[in-house]
Amino acid sequence: MNDRAERMRNILVPIISVILGFVLGALLMLVTGYNPIVGYNAMFSAAFQSTMSVGEILVGAAPLIFTALGFSVANSAGFFNIGLSGQALCGWVASVWVALSMPDSPKIVVVTLAIIVGALAGAAAAAIPGVLRAFFGTSEVIVTIMMNYVLLYVANHIVNNVMSEDIISNKGVTKIVGMNGTLRAPWLTQIFGGSRINLGIFLALIFLVVVWFLMKKTTLGFEIRSVGLNPFASEYAGMSSKRTIIVSMIISGLLAGLGGVVQGIGTFNNYFVQGASISIGFDGMAVSLLGNGSSIGILLSALLFSVLKLGGQGMQFAGIPSELANSVIPLIIFFVAINYVVRLGLAKVSGSKKQVEVVEEKSKPNEENQEGGEL
Repeated sequence: MNDRAERMRNILVPIISVILGFVLGALLMLVTGYNPIVGYNAMFSAAFQSTMSVGEILVGAAPLIFTALGFSVANSAGFFNIGLSGQALCGWVASVWVALSMPDSPKIVVVTLAIIVGALAGAAAAAIPGVLRAFFGTSEVIVTIMMNYVLLYVANHIVNNVMSEDIISNKGVTKIVGMNGTLRAPWLTQIFGGSRINLGIFLALIFLVVVWFLMKKTTLGFEIRSVGLNPFASEYAGMSSKRTIIVSMIISGLLAGLGGVVQGIGTFNNYFVQGASISIGFDGMAVSLLGNGSSIGILLSALLFSVLKLGGQGMQFAGIPSELANSVIPLIIFFVAINYVVRLGLAKVSGSKKQVEVVEEKSKPNEENQEGGEL
């Protein structure tokens, strides 16, 4: 009975967080003199106005699914991989580079190789903070944050100074990937009214199942979760926490790299110099947290975020400033971050004194985790 109640709370917390985010967003609109009904109506009308817009929702959701899965794997091992943006960027650059370097090869060869190289590029980028954490105890948060900047400037340097002139269109911009190297398919484009939808969404759905199976049905997944719960007990049971740390970060980076691949040879079909870390990394973290790290939750959260981002443009056409239009997502993230308050409220509403005590106990700092450097 308690397990069922806990599962129900795990479902209700993100739902309530989303509702509270919308409510607070509506209050912001009212305070600033705008009609929230008009605003939200414009948002959802823009997001679902045509088959093309539905296709664009799927376009936005695919890379978010990958980066969210990457964050979820690392988080299960007890780490915060803040470097998803840099790792995705590696996958983006590598996949486009491969696709443009093989203009006359068969599509199955080019796309497969681009996906593999992009995934490995992301994995290699994540392996560095993983090794540093495993052998030197460095904070993966600090290392991955710094690496986002390093990888950003390295990627821009590669495009500006390393790539062959044959694949460069203008300074800092590559040529468009040919049909033999893209994830786009004419039949998909036709179904969704000319949108940028591509096979990346199907790849994302496949990996939702793969990661679920890995984490729930394999020995490696059990070890990752065990190290995340208690690295000391895991070592005592014969598991190598160092190996698990490195492997979990590599898997996390590989998934983030695949998110960059979908951006590179799916959404944009080229690479252009970035002025800041790409958003799919940080948005993927929020998607994972909102989805509670589960595959179904991540899928639904990614779709919701994509709807909000696309619909936010419609709110601007309704006369609502972009700052207000873009405030709903941060507000939802805020309520996810303080999920303790939401859980405590649910426990008090249910009238269970025992559940209130459990929630309050879980909110206290875990001394054992603090000693082990857990976040």
